[in-house]
Amino acid sequence: MSETPQGRGARRAARAIDALRRGWPFRIEGEGGTLDLLAVESARDEALGEFGSGDVLISGERAVTLKLTNQRVAATPGPVRLAGAADTVAAALAVADPALDLANPLKGPFRTVATGGDDAASAAMTMARHAGLLPAFFVREATGDAETRCTADDVAALLDPARLQIAARARLPVAASESAEIVAFRSPEEASDHVALIIGKRDANPPVVRLHSECLTGDVLGSLKCDCGPQLHAALHAMADAPWGVLLYLRQEGRGIGLVNKLRAYALQDQGYDTVDANLRLGFPVEARDFAIAGRMLELLNIPRIRLMTNNPEKVERLEKEGVEVVERIPLALPTNPYNEQYLATKRDRTGHQL
Repeated sequence: MSETPQGRGARRAARAIDALRRGWPFRIEGEGGTLDLLAVESARDEALGEFGSGDVLISGERAVTLKLTNQRVAATPGPVRLAGAADTVAAALAVADPALDLANPLKGPFRTVATGGDDAASAAMTMARHAGLLPAFFVREATGDAETRCTADDVAALLDPARLQIAARARLPVAASESAEIVAFRSPEEASDHVALIIGKRDANPPVVRLHSECLTGDVLGSLKCDCGPQLHAALHAMADAPWGVLLYLRQEGRGIGLVNKLRAYALQDQGYDTVDANLRLGFPVEARDFAIAGRMLELLNIPRIRLMTNNPEKVERLEKEGVEVVERIPLALPTNPYNEQYLATKRDRTGHQL
């Protein structure tokens, strides 16, 4: 079977993300301009010397932290380009990494210029988040040939949940239910596999469904800084007490910013920032997860109607936009501890969780 244009585009984007992670330059084309980029976090000074540009591209969220948005040419939110901002990787990291803000409190002055391609710049920020890197790049206008290149549309194709398919399924006895079944989902070019755990015997009633984003620190290591581990196990036992239920385990660590960036956010919380401000200082949106993936998983499982177990009304809205009928929202109340009280208060006061 011949490859589709979307498949070819997704493959180009996957190669570009691989280059991004390895500290190699790549080219991205979008409406309004084409940019050559080199990720700040993975770059080396030798590669920067070959790249030949000290302009730095940062996300709009990071620009707000650096108080640069009032200089911006465009009025709409989006990435900001700083002309000649850094001649070394260390200097660029001082701009991009909020963990270094205390050691480098006096930044700039910076001169902001047009990105040279807003569509391409926005797609690059999405790629950085998907790769788990800081959203910051050395940038220049496209020059000469490019070994690795993609378009903004290719990035969208790579992340299109419609490409998700069931890869495998098997019986998996778990502590909450000895009759559980696990189903794995995979996209052709994607490295992350999502899974569903089906608890109980399927019937005509809408199942109890829990969307649970991967949390290595909470789910596996028993972190007390969040409530993820207790929520996961409480949800599984609640499903076992219902006629049937489905846990959707989404590989979107740290609300979609990745494990390393989540740990950076933890370090910022130790400096006194709450979880919302920590994400913003890192240069990320407060909520970066893609709930369309959950919608696609339910579609592949042929589950159009659900009872959603969540304290977050936004999850209800986001799933309903994906065509899933949420017939009931079931709260999941758990006790706090001294380490996660502030975290939960922030979820209540700043992101609308109903605790």
